[in-house]
Amino acid sequence: MAVVTAVTVQNTRGVSDIGEISSRLVEEQLASVLSDIPPDAAKTGMLLTAGVVEAVARQLTRYPVPNLVVDPVMISSSGARLMNPDAVIAFQRILLPLAFLATPNIDEASALTGISVCSVDDMEQAAGRIFEMGAKNVLIKGGHLDGNDATDVFFDGHEVRKFRAPRVAARSTHGTGCVLSAAITAHLAMGRPVKQAVDLGKQFVTKAICNGLQIGSGVGPCDPLNLVG
Repeated sequence: MAVVTAVTVQNTRGVSDIGEISSRLVEEQLASVLSDIPPDAAKTGMLLTAGVVEAVARQLTRYPVPNLVVDPVMISSSGARLMNPDAVIAFQRILLPLAFLATPNIDEASALTGISVCSVDDMEQAAGRIFEMGAKNVLIKGGHLDGNDATDVFFDGHEVRKFRAPRVAARSTHGTGCVLSAAITAHLAMGRPVKQAVDLGKQFVTKAICNGLQIGSGVGPCDPLNLVG
């Protein structure tokens, strides 16, 4: 099930425009879905305005989701801003505390915490800071860091765990962060423990990158359906 929170005009070369969806429509969509078919897990994605963030938080408080993955989609791969500044403040204040798992990449972790995340040590520090904001578990996605491995840092308030995979030399990486958080959400919905869900999600997105679709003249998408594999 999906709730539309914004409309983007984009292709493999970037985002050229964004259409706002009213907070009222977002809230009504959520109420319609959650009141009828309560999910075992759900994830948030692009939330452009403070009003939309507040609407999402309001309905998730009214209809709690047991495994809520909060993916702070703030900046596109091509550099377009996907969350307004006032929405970031609302996100920190009222949505992160509802998260069973928060999954920012290093740029989003930097924006949320004020820490310049440039290393795995910085990722650990940022994960701790986001945990203090209320998220029960935090996964900092490290795919944007340089290195032979793609390292993600997980923190549950007690233990730091690093999830590593060989970096895939591929052009088709569009959408990898969203695919990872969605894959983790699917495994949580199937009842898997959070660390296992993260591990399986990372394996899934690595395969999706390996099977990336060679389309368009820019950064093509990874292939979560493994159509070419």
